[in-house]
Amino acid sequence: MLLLDPKTLQPTEDQRIILYDVTWKQYEQLSDMFVDEFPRMTYLEGTLEIIMTTSAEHERLKKIIVRLLEAYAEERDINLNGYGSTTFREQAAKKGVEPDECYCLGELNEVPDIAIEIVITSGGIDKLEVYRGLGVKEVWFWKNQQFDFYYLSENDGKYTQNSNSKLLPSLDPVLLAGFVNETNQTQAVKLYRKALQTQNS
Repeated sequence: MLLLDPKTLQPTEDQRIILYDVTWKQYEQLSDMFVDEFPRMTYLEGTLEIIMTTSAEHERLKKIIVRLLEAYAEERDINLNGYGSTTFREQAAKKGVEPDECYCLGELNEVPDIAIEIVITSGGIDKLEVYRGLGVKEVWFWKNQQFDFYYLSENDGKYTQNSNSKLLPSLDPVLLAGFVNETNQTQAVKLYRKALQTQNS
């Protein structure tokens, strides 16, 4: 009898398809059809990216980053409220997206202040252009074992890359990144909290 390691059955990359010349109405219909479930969709002016499945590694990274960031907010007494992977759409801008995770500082608004994207594979729709059209103030990308931060300028309406978060300026991205690859997530959160408390003392 052939025994298979379950790890070999899990996709190592996100599986996606891209469609062109998709109308806004078609995108809305598809998006509404699959609300709160896969597939996940990103729409940019007629181009539709459909992520059919995400890899186990993608989901692991998303989960631990969320747990660490929310621990940071609790330790620093920051009013951080999350939407999860809610769909955000703007017909006038012909843009729509479902972030891996997103948050508002303070009360929940129609558009999040911070969107977080886990990048496992390259290519696909320009997410920054979608977020720009929606007016999301800051976008974080986890890629190549580090965070890249993009802040939306009020002057020219374009994103500028920064070494840290403008909305959470006291957040140390290097310290945060150091705990992302811990295999024991609960232990990682505990150790991260201790590190934050040491910083504060």
